[in-house]
Amino acid sequence: MNTVSVKMPDPLAAELAAMARRKGMSRSALIREALAVYLERSETQRPGSALTRVADLEGIICGPEDLSVNQDYLDEFGR
Repeated sequence: MNTVSVKMPDPLAAELAAMARRKGMSRSALIREALAVYLERSETQRPGSALTRVADLEGIICGPEDLSVNQDYLDEFGR
């Protein structure tokens, strides 16, 4: 196993130590666990295009695909 040194602010180190005590694990084990979760989420939640991010919303609204087909929306356009 590789060794990595990490510098962190005192308040964060205190939170880390407190949580490690509550969970009954070492600080190193807690950091490994948290880092594994973070990296896994980063891989599965990569930002896509705007279209792919809203793809699940497709078809939830009934109506014309293009509002320009309804002349009521265009009456005051360009005036």
